[in-house]
Amino acid sequence: MSAVPEGHVATSAALPLLARADLSRTLAWRDGRAVDAAAFLADVAAVAAVLPPHADAINLCEDRYAFLVALCAVACRGRTNLLPSARTPQAIGEMLAGHPGSYALADAAPPAFDGRVVRMPPLGVHGERHDVPMIPADQVVVIGYTSGSTGQPKPNPKTWGSFRASTAFNVAAFAALPALAGAGDAHIVATVPPQHMYGIELSILLPLLGPFGVHAGRPLFPADVADALAAVPAPRVLVTTPVHLRALLREPLVLPPLAAITSATAPLPQELAAEAEARYGAPVLELFGSTETCVIAQRRCALGEDWRPYPGVTLRPQPDGTLVDAAHFAAPVVLADLVELLPGPAFRLRGRHADLVEIAGKRASLGDLTRRVGALRGVEDAVVFQLDDADATGVRRIAALVVAPDRCEAELLQELRTAIDAAFLPRPLRKVAALPRNETGKLPRAQLLAALRE
Repeated sequence: MSAVPEGHVATSAALPLLARADLSRTLAWRDGRAVDAAAFLADVAAVAAVLPPHADAINLCEDRYAFLVALCAVACRGRTNLLPSARTPQAIGEMLAGHPGSYALADAAPPAFDGRVVRMPPLGVHGERHDVPMIPADQVVVIGYTSGSTGQPKPNPKTWGSFRASTAFNVAAFAALPALAGAGDAHIVATVPPQHMYGIELSILLPLLGPFGVHAGRPLFPADVADALAAVPAPRVLVTTPVHLRALLREPLVLPPLAAITSATAPLPQELAAEAEARYGAPVLELFGSTETCVIAQRRCALGEDWRPYPGVTLRPQPDGTLVDAAHFAAPVVLADLVELLPGPAFRLRGRHADLVEIAGKRASLGDLTRRVGALRGVEDAVVFQLDDADATGVRRIAALVVAPDRCEAELLQELRTAIDAAFLPRPLRKVAALPRNETGKLPRAQLLAALRE
């Protein structure tokens, strides 16, 4: 374990729910109105009063402010927010079965689960004044599950103390940006769901623990993103993904001035980041992390490929990935990402252990193959992956799904012959109307295989 940094709080301590005592500051923007911290605390107290006292909650709230209130209300009852890897009936049902006594907490009616659903009461109707609650630093406030894109979803518990420590690094990263340094409170619009760890870190924890307010919506279409940004004051931060950023850039919309854009959940192509910076006049900060670690590094990839780890984060290359440690981790974490350590400190990503494939004695990275397919003329989106079953020669072949409305499969394959080794030509390469991305832009393997069979 890394050395404990100055200011580290013992796990037995209790820490406030809000990092700032100013209860008049705007914490959220909802239905065109500002919600101050005092009104938020009243909502938290009202929701906490009606929750089952001895049960954990699957937080399914769609409205971001409702999610924020629900998360804090559950934590104030000394219980844990459970975040499913997907919000499908099957995933929710499996989580209810895996957590006996738990219930689904929702602001809209989810599918029936034998009465194990609690509806959020009305918000914004409570006028009582409440002190800022204190949460034990070692209390597990969230259990996040991995996406399942590489296997069975796994639980990742997060304590209030670890959340506060990791959020301090994110706050410092924003404070270092010229447009936000000394600019007062900034305001976040996020296209990612709050149930995702990136969504929690950037759109839930930042308003609680930093100088930020957050828009309650989750706009997906470019026009909706523009409207949400116009609904909050400057300086504005857009929290998004490469998929959503690419969709924005395809539209000739003029967005309100931005102070910063963040991207995560998938690699951000350098040319996409550069185009966004040129169009919107704001730095694009790419964040690197995982459900297991939260954000541990950042870079401005329009200017270079080197990542800068957060202070106190150490990385040690391993044969099967990278061992990551930090003072606020309960234990070191092994990520599947392969890194090259550089002076600075800095590092570069060299793919993932699971992405490396070997055919006919030759090795290639699925990430690099995807990049080469995506660079073909007319290709709007693409993914390359290895099939489960071997062919008659015992080789597990490479397959590709591409979105290329104006190209045919044979033309694309012919162009690929000049870009990659013949051993790694996708067989099959199939055109689809859209890749089966989930709400954060990831591509679950089961959906990829299903799309290949259609």
